[in-house]
Amino acid sequence: MKLFVYDHCPFCVRARIPFGLKDIPFDLGFQLNDDEETPIRMIGAKMLPILQDDGKYMGESLDIVHYLDAIDGLPVFGGAPDPALVEWLEKWNDVINDLVIPRTPDPVYPEFATPEAIAYFTRKKTATFGDFDGLKARTPELIASLELGLEALVPLLPDAEGASINDILLFPVLRSLSVMDGIRYPAAVDAYRHRMAERSGVPLVGALRASC
Repeated sequence: MKLFVYDHCPFCVRARIPFGLKDIPFDLGFQLNDDEETPIRMIGAKMLPILQDDGKYMGESLDIVHYLDAIDGLPVFGGAPDPALVEWLEKWNDVINDLVIPRTPDPVYPEFATPEAIAYFTRKKTATFGDFDGLKARTPELIASLELGLEALVPLLPDAEGASINDILLFPVLRSLSVMDGIRYPAAVDAYRHRMAERSGVPLVGALRASC
């Protein structure tokens, strides 16, 4: 099996988690962000992740998660997520995006290895989220707000030694925040994100920078 991803993409991280938690062998392929032809050829749309298995292609992150989950006959990612966690993710989505999106086109991610790929992402996301410099200017207020949200997350944290659909939804969001410094994480949240990074095989961005 081969999984095609953007390293920055939380939906792609969702699809990577089962491989690590269930120890499923696979190849990982990073796509340049401005490469439209490859994913369109595979699934008819410019989106990742895409799983290639037995000559066939599958898109949609949760479809991939459930496909991988069934391989060993011991599914763990089924069932409904914690409604309180879903509510937390919905409540803080805009704040997280406003912090993360303007910092995402960073060459630490393989999909931004070229100026063209960075320009492509910047053009597309600026049209949706607004001027990146304007968003960065709001950093202090956004971080102050998010840190309150992270405190509220503590009682909702999944067991970092277990595996559930809650991990599939939460860890990719926390991992996306690791592109930036300056956020104070509650100890329990920090422990969860580091433990999940270790178990899933999807390192936090600080670890990527340290290895460059």
